[in-house]
Amino acid sequence: QVQFVESGGGLVQPGGSLTLSCAASGFTFRMYVMSWYRQAPGKERELVATISAGASTNYAGSVKGRFTISRDNAKNTMYLQMNSLKPEDTFVYYCNTFPPWQAGYWGQGTQVTVSS
Repeated sequence: QVQFVESGGGLVQPGGSLTLSCAASGFTFRMYVMSWYRQAPGKERELVATISAGASTNYAGSVKGRFTISRDNAKNTMYLQMNSLKPEDTFVYYCNTFPPWQAGYWGQGTQVTVSS
């Protein structure tokens, strides 16, 4: 019943911006630490940003100062505002709890491609 649905990805030029959304359901969203992850082909998912139930945030060094994670508990939705995008930000982006929910509950992710 737990579900994560990512959206908002797309093709953007270097220096551009995108906002990703994560619609979560099947659990008490407001009580959980949530995170954005990203994955390159053949690699493990890596942690991008985390937001606590109280909205405290942490970021990977590679995105700090450029990305902003937020959540709207009334909508069971998490967001990732991405600014000053670089080609090295090209990944499939996923959302999940932190630590990730039991295996089998990853969403499809949303592709972010940063290219000229």
